[in-house]
Amino acid sequence: MKILEDRLYTEDHLWVKKEKKKIVKVGITDFFLSRGIEIINLDLPEDGEEYEKDDIFGSIESVEEMYNLTMPISGVIVSVNEKVLDNVDLINEDPYEEGWLVKIEMTNPSELDDLLPPEDYELKISEEYEEILPEKISEEEA
Repeated sequence: MKILEDRLYTEDHLWVKKEKKKIVKVGITDFFLSRGIEIINLDLPEDGEEYEKDDIFGSIESVEEMYNLTMPISGVIVSVNEKVLDNVDLINEDPYEEGWLVKIEMTNPSELDDLLPPEDYELKISEEYEEILPEKISEEEA
């Protein structure tokens, strides 16, 4: 499971990478996928759509359930990764590079300060993993 040092992270397992002064790229973390979630469908916004932080901007459908994608930062969608819309396996195979979701022009760059640096995200997922692990063990014993 990878946590890249050049990104910030959200509580709900999205990564944010600063590209240019006001442009960030957003995608799904390896941890999200490591929980056995296989993405089968994806709904993303159109270029030019504007969102506030914490707005729902799309969804991911797995074999078992739907997950809403929550905007990590306020801004305008300036690019949607058409490749993942055509081939969702890119997210499953390479969530940090080829499998990115959208690029956003930030309207409030100071919101980056609210995101988790890599070391804090690592702590968060280790706590979540400890919560998930006993459930998996008890399911296997049953």
